[in-house]
Amino acid sequence: MHMIFRTLLHILFLSRRKPDLAMFDVARTRFVTLPTDQDINRHMNNGVYFSIMDVARMDLIVRTGYFATMRERGWYPVVVSETISFRKSLSLWQRFTIESRILGVDDKAFYMEQRFVRRGADGTPEIYAKAFVRGRMLRKAGGTVPIEEVVESMGGLPEGVAVPERVLEWGQAVALPATRADAPSIWE
Repeated sequence: MHMIFRTLLHILFLSRRKPDLAMFDVARTRFVTLPTDQDINRHMNNGVYFSIMDVARMDLIVRTGYFATMRERGWYPVVVSETISFRKSLSLWQRFTIESRILGVDDKAFYMEQRFVRRGADGTPEIYAKAFVRGRMLRKAGGTVPIEEVVESMGGLPEGVAVPERVLEWGQAVALPATRADAPSIWE
């Protein structure tokens, strides 16, 4: 709930003022590190990165027009797995951009890459953190949307769009059992 105002700001105002994007374009969403984003070490808290990534994904969904498609079909996206690697800290009031791009799909999910970027001293974009996200589409009426239906609703996969093998391996390695399968918590 702590990101509701940022989310609404982007969905209702900022995303609609930016140029439209094709489904597999890179979306660039600008942010500033706020006092509420800080941890005890006076930099952006690691958990806040994931929350801000949600806002940036919504920006991508709105700007590609896919938000309307999801609403028409009664779908909503959920994160299944995500991982992030940090390189540099983001400090109070620093401006940064999240670059978001759909990488492709496997037999069950779609994959995205998101980067936290700031301009370096020479003006070159510099990665501060990079994340990979694995997601699914669910139906409001219940159940999971098959990935083939998701891909069809996106207009298909363009030539050359493929999830890197190392990211597919990560997705398989961190997957948990299906919701209807047993998943006992047993420490070995």
